Amino acid sequence: MARYDPSVIEPKWQSAWEKSGTFLAKRDETKPKYYVLEMFPYPSGRIHIGHVRNYTMGDVIARYKKSTGHNVLHPMGFDAFGMPAENAAMASGGHPKTWTYENIDTMVEQMKPLGFGIDWSRMFATCDPEYYGQQQALFLDFLEKGLVYRKNAIVNWDPVDMTVLANEQVEDGRGWRSGALVERRELTQWFFKISDMSGELLDALEGLDDWPAKVKLMQANWIGKSRGLQFSWSLTEPSHGHEALEVYTTRPDTLMGASFLGISPDHPLTKALEAENPDLAAKVAEMRKGGTTEEAIEKAEKLGADTGLRVKHPLNPDWEIPVWVANFILMDYGTGAIFACPAHDQRDLDFCRKYDLPVIDTFVALDDPKPVETEAFVPPKTEKVKWIDHFAGLDEATGQEAIDATIDWMEAKGLGTGVTKFRLRDWGLSRQRYWGCPIPVVHCDACGVVPEKKENLPIELPEDVSFDIPGNPLDRHPTWRDCACPSCGAPARRETDTMDTFVDSSWYFARFTAPRATTPTDMAEADYWMNVDQYIGGIEHAILHLLYSRFFARAMHICGHLPKKSKEPFDALFTQGMVTHAIFQTRDANGRPVYHYPEAVEMREGKGFLKDGTEVEIIPSAKMSKSKNNVVDPMNIIASYGADTARWFVLSDSPPERDVEWTAAGAEAAHKHLGRVWSLCDRIAAMDPGAKGEGDEDLLREMHKAIRDVTLGIESFGFNAAIARLYAFTNTLAKSKAGAAAQKQAIMTLAQLMSPMTPHLAEDIWAHQGGDGLLADAPWPVADEAMLVENTVTLPIQINGKRRSEITVAKDLGKEEVEKIALADDAVVKALAGGQPKKLIVVPGRIVNVVI
Repeated sequence: MARYDPSVIEPKWQSAWEKSGTFLAKRDETKPKYYVLEMFPYPSGRIHIGHVRNYTMGDVIARYKKSTGHNVLHPMGFDAFGMPAENAAMASGGHPKTWTYENIDTMVEQMKPLGFGIDWSRMFATCDPEYYGQQQALFLDFLEKGLVYRKNAIVNWDPVDMTVLANEQVEDGRGWRSGALVERRELTQWFFKISDMSGELLDALEGLDDWPAKVKLMQANWIGKSRGLQFSWSLTEPSHGHEALEVYTTRPDTLMGASFLGISPDHPLTKALEAENPDLAAKVAEMRKGGTTEEAIEKAEKLGADTGLRVKHPLNPDWEIPVWVANFILMDYGTGAIFACPAHDQRDLDFCRKYDLPVIDTFVALDDPKPVETEAFVPPKTEKVKWIDHFAGLDEATGQEAIDATIDWMEAKGLGTGVTKFRLRDWGLSRQRYWGCPIPVVHCDACGVVPEKKENLPIELPEDVSFDIPGNPLDRHPTWRDCACPSCGAPARRETDTMDTFVDSSWYFARFTAPRATTPTDMAEADYWMNVDQYIGGIEHAILHLLYSRFFARAMHICGHLPKKSKEPFDALFTQGMVTHAIFQTRDANGRPVYHYPEAVEMREGKGFLKDGTEVEIIPSAKMSKSKNNVVDPMNIIASYGADTARWFVLSDSPPERDVEWTAAGAEAAHKHLGRVWSLCDRIAAMDPGAKGEGDEDLLREMHKAIRDVTLGIESFGFNAAIARLYAFTNTLAKSKAGAAAQKQAIMTLAQLMSPMTPHLAEDIWAHQGGDGLLADAPWPVADEAMLVENTVTLPIQINGKRRSEITVAKDLGKEEVEKIALADDAVVKALAGGQPKKLIVVPGRIVNVVI
């Protein structure tokens, strides 16, 4: 009997697929297309088993759709720009380009042995000049259409590395690499006008029926539609050209609880006041430290400064409240000014308690009308409360009812305007770093900001740079930075900011449709291949990446690079769970943890030991992390068990949307099962082709049930359920006494059903049984509906209320015949001991009850 040897089988079939061009995608109008895409990886150096799970899911769908007659596009690329490469260059003295491309080569070398059905001819990295040159062309088109602009903005500034930091690069108010306290600094930055599409992006979520509800909710919350009131507070005395301060609030119903009027540290009035008041300037400078994210500002200590100005309450001119600068007010949301109602906003309450400002209740709970002390009273807007002397005459009403009534009342009095606003702000894309896509504009003293000519694209990054001085190397590279103005020819200076790496990943799905086109897309190819039918990736990208991609698709449509149907680029989205693994750690002499790779630990009776006998502490089911050394290298798995084992295990143990824990025991069990399937194939192949048996129809009936169930499992992303059905059918086939012809049909069908998950083993079984051509090109089996009709039914037998046996009878068998068969059952005969039952109740199609 031949032995299952994946080290021989897997390279053989990978070579066969490559030679035949099995997975090359070519436009074919005669076939329905299917575009499946996994979120592409960052080239960090080595893939881990989490990558295997993600790409195997996509591969199952791609192979299945190919076998059902679809023309499949399943590409792969690399999201290759970004700070990690630059940091690696700083640490090693090397170059980001070298580091990146070496990592890409390593990862491709690791991916190919996994047998993914990918069209590798379409591969690109976002740091390829061919790719980012077309991204620069898109930028110029967006600029022409008014979709990108330049303005002053508040950014996170690292004073040591001398660069702007993205929000996620600020950790506890410090730069993630330098550890320096981050400053809020005003710089001129480039922005995409995504906020203009806020309403459309929000409304279109309703049509994304095949997206997870939680992802749509996360996007909706991020876009953040709200209706509020915009109105003015008159200053008691004009100041620096301001006679009043405009405020936007989503809770105008709490107007009678106003304690102070707050303005942002970046408000124009603040800047004017601090210019003449050194004490205020010092306090405001302290407020500008720390990150610019809402989360960072919320967590920061509440800081404020009294400006000395006062405003008149819009409903009572005799009621004056102070104007404070407060560090938690954002300039780019609303008007940069708020009125604080501390009784019903915890942030405002914390501020007022700190600075001894009044707290005024505007409503109380119906059942417990006590005043606010240390915790603001913020019930759901749908909960009824008791209002205190509300100016619109409210008594008992919900918060939402009060908001609506207040806006109507204020508008009727001419005191304010109801306004709908969105939380979504324009996308700042400028980054002060080298390893990114250069922004294709130049700055000319005579002409101003001038777009580069498209015939000069790509504007490539210079390679002769160094990272021995903090800051952006492009700023100190005169032969690259200094250039001629594309408009007048005078000496000019290139934009040295590069693009946010979110830009690179916001249109790659469109580029895959024609990756070598001399324009961003080839409209004929884009019209055929788009949209992405199935997109797969992690929930961590549910907000920004997907939101920016949706914006880009709309912008590309406006500029003529995508068809109208592709304004929503991803028809279906699936967010997969993580692969976890236990962390193995010991402690050093100072009590600090020392992490050990899984292969360095031997498990004995549930405990882990190093080779020297030291017992390790085990932290189960932890997210895989290179810093914790609990990553599983697929290359080790392939060397020990084969790629099909890795693919089978990551799909079989848990629903794909949930986390799955990788265990050596689980991998070993998966490998043994695949070996069993191969042995079964080998045994059937050795049978006399004319050999008869018994139970042919029963075996084929189970085969058609398996076809139905596995098909449903794959189509619904129930891969673990499909594999459970394959386990069951394998057991049925192993026990079958059917003839050679039926068993051969069953094993070949089993191979077809396993092929999306274990393509190499399935391909080898197909060939071993004499199948025509490559299994990867064979059509998917179709269940015979007639074979799915159940002609028999299994009835449990209960004796005195306890299940003791079961019988299988014809579905249409009469009640009296069922009674006879039940009374002849061994368990019933034994229980009766020669007597007669007190009662015998047959519930047709359900159960037999015997009462003794």
